[in-house]
Amino acid sequence: MALNASCLFCKIIKGEIPSYKVYETAKVYAFLDINPLAEGHTLIIPKYHGERTHDIPDEYLADVAPVAKKIALAFGAGSDDVEYNILQNNGTLAHQVVMHVHYHVIPKPTAESGLVIGWPQTAPSQDDLKAVHAKLIKNLEGSE
Repeated sequence: MALNASCLFCKIIKGEIPSYKVYETAKVYAFLDINPLAEGHTLIIPKYHGERTHDIPDEYLADVAPVAKKIALAFGAGSDDVEYNILQNNGTLAHQVVMHVHYHVIPKPTAESGLVIGWPQTAPSQDDLKAVHAKLIKNLEGSE
């Protein structure tokens, strides 16, 4: 476990700052957000300090999705009327506030509550999509 002594979330993991723990594994810690967008809004943090997803070892990330699923099921996911968002932000331009990787599991009980976002889509040409596709494929092949 590589933690940062000055990080708010690392202090929560170490028990130096109190939290409302919801679930914990050897690799992640989940707790209620103290400024929730909806009742049940939970944060999942790796027990490894890194500011962005690419800074976190894969074995820590592997616990995130199963824990997010457990939390969503705990607040009623699985029934037709319970919807939710799972999101993660990387960097201040992407709306990250605490610089320790964290995932939000946010119930979406109504159109007005929970996460409310815009989705400013673009309309790239087929040539633009092909160029981006080729770039990503090349970079992925180089990362193996």
